[in-house]
Amino acid sequence: MSLKIAILGFGLTGRLTALALAKEHQLSVFEQDDEHASNSAGSVAAAMLAPLAESVLCEQDLALQGLNSITRWQQILSELDDAVYFQQTGSLVVAHQQDKGDLQSFVRRLKPLESYQAQALVGTQIADLEPELAGRFHQGVYLPCEGQLDNQAFYSASFKKLTSQGVQFNFGCKVELNAHKVNGQSFDYVFDCRGLGAKQAEPLLRGVRGEVARLYAPEVNLTRPIRLMHPRYPIYIAPKPNHQFVIGATEIESQDRGKVTVRSALELLSAAYTVHSGFAEGRIESLQSGLRPAFADNRPKVTKQGREISINGLYRHGYLLAPQVVDDAVSLIA
Repeated sequence: MSLKIAILGFGLTGRLTALALAKEHQLSVFEQDDEHASNSAGSVAAAMLAPLAESVLCEQDLALQGLNSITRWQQILSELDDAVYFQQTGSLVVAHQQDKGDLQSFVRRLKPLESYQAQALVGTQIADLEPELAGRFHQGVYLPCEGQLDNQAFYSASFKKLTSQGVQFNFGCKVELNAHKVNGQSFDYVFDCRGLGAKQAEPLLRGVRGEVARLYAPEVNLTRPIRLMHPRYPIYIAPKPNHQFVIGATEIESQDRGKVTVRSALELLSAAYTVHSGFAEGRIESLQSGLRPAFADNRPKVTKQGREISINGLYRHGYLLAPQVVDDAVSLIA
């Protein structure tokens, strides 16, 4: 039976929810931004799929869900009309000699995930994986199951697919949610995917700030995500197609929505330069900040009250966990 369903928010979880439901149901999407949703956490993110690395900071059950979500991502992307860059060739964690202790601490906190485990590397092995890092690092760790995707391409391709499926979009739209009515219009179900936009309904939500730089660096040829251990500002470098790179720090406990500070920009770019000197000649395409929605336990939450289903609190695990979390939410109307 086809249902009339409203989806509030067109960020990462909103898009995945719409893709899961559009084949069988009549959908209306409400988004306060435009179709790009460029202020959403999913748009700013590096879109890394890193269950082993994230197991250092989350419970094992979430890391295992993330491992399962990587397979789901391949299914989701295969159903889009436009190709979206997806990669699963593992990630590389490195440290300068003076930060060896931070790397050892990271390895001790990794949780086992099925048959996957971290592989300690010496300098020659690092060079085998990433030839352009030869001679730069003498210790590292390879995390074999990890991957990434191109979130900008996913945002574009998902909007195109949903448009072709007849989804009704309402952009630049403020939402008044009353029971299962949205702006006075009645729906069979309402999926609330607004993240921090739902803070009035979820007062325990907090924002966790993330900052990223997007670069075009033609002199850099890294082939997989790289993490640099550092006591103050550990960073990640996620290579995208056509010499595009997303460079970010892990997290900042702040609800500041302001632009990236000079200090943050200097730390991000300086750390990237110590990984590969080719970034010095790169071009900065954007410096962005965003707020990830999180609860006190940093775990995602799906709740159902009557005909309203809420998906929220994905914290820093958005791309890693979203397919599994959305599947759980959608199953509530089965």
